[in-house]
Amino acid sequence: MSQAPPISPAVGKVLVCTFAFNEGEKISSTVQRILAAGSRDVLVLDDGSTDGSIETIRPLGVQIISSGSNLGIGAMMKRAFQYAIDHAYDVIVIMAGNNKDDPLEIPRLLEPIEAGRADFVQGSRYLHGGGHRGMPVYRQLATRLHPLLFSLAARKWVTESTNGFRAFRTSILADPRINWRQDWLDKYELEPYLLFMTIRLGFRHTEVPVTKIYPAKKLGYTKMKPLTGWWSILRPVVFLGLGIRR
Repeated sequence: MSQAPPISPAVGKVLVCTFAFNEGEKISSTVQRILAAGSRDVLVLDDGSTDGSIETIRPLGVQIISSGSNLGIGAMMKRAFQYAIDHAYDVIVIMAGNNKDDPLEIPRLLEPIEAGRADFVQGSRYLHGGGHRGMPVYRQLATRLHPLLFSLAARKWVTESTNGFRAFRTSILADPRINWRQDWLDKYELEPYLLFMTIRLGFRHTEVPVTKIYPAKKLGYTKMKPLTGWWSILRPVVFLGLGIRR
């Protein structure tokens, strides 16, 4: 099996965060792949799982933060952000806990930060060198439409705005103009909110190609509901674009 190059110390202290809510065997596979790729500082955010899957990763020695109930991905990301701040991490890598993302591509996300070209690096399945497999048709349509609307509102062209595989400097979180602790960002809103504000406020943003491989349908490939979930991920674009929220 191929291995990722070691993370350069020049990028600073890196925390890899992944998230789980009843992911079954997928979260164990995700964590094992992250560790095999060479990432040692790994934080798993358990959003109230009840399927016993979190117990399978405890022997792996990674840090786990669990909630007593299902709060939402945004709420758990806030806990990850606070953990990174409290423990003086320089960079956060975010990736899915359902085995969609390839940990061997983490250095690809970190390279623009290490080189001083970016503060926020967004993974894109739609750039040359990236790709996807097993993605449902409706998600192919939605993940094309959202970047178009996002680009118009943010005033910068992006190819990806819904892909959770990304890396960014924790210094972004210290900017008082980025109010990531707001209550309305507890579900899917936080990810597009942070990307939007990073671009609008002039932080250095870039995209790199990544792959997105969806697991077999019988294993479950998403917790997002077609209508409410997609409104949740779209409304930051609407609210911020129209100046309703900030």
